[in-house]
Amino acid sequence: MAFLLRHIARYAARKIASDPVARDQAARAARGVAKEAKQIATDEDPAKAAGRAMRRALNKLQGD
Repeated sequence: MAFLLRHIARYAARKIASDPVARDQAARAARGVAKEAKQIATDEDPAKAAGRAMRRALNKLQGD
């Protein structure tokens, strides 16, 4: 399993490094993840905040 994840990560890194559009998308995604992490860390109940963040991400993937 770790080999497969490593292979996928290496492919994504190559794709991001070679394509300026993919680089911009990766940078935007990283900023979004950092914003969510900051919100979870500063919340009074981090577990509840993590659950809300996960629900937002799943809704976004489903197109809701």
